[in-house]
Amino acid sequence: PEDGLVNITIYDMMGRQISTLVSGQQTAGYNIVQWNATNSFGEAVSAGLYLYTIHAGEFTQTRKMVLLK
Repeated sequence: PEDGLVNITIYDMMGRQISTLVSGQQTAGYNIVQWNATNSFGEAVSAGLYLYTIHAGEFTQTRKMVLLK
């Protein structure tokens, strides 16, 4: 692991960007990020299936998550 630029973005199942949780320099190691189930405008989003993408250096990973209310 090494320090670097990290970007974590949430999308709905239609591919629309909902929120950016992290965008900037991060230190190497374990970090915790929590999403408060709101969009970029601070509005609550509905329950459902969402995608999140993590970009860190050359590493990119996309996973699904379920938001239950």
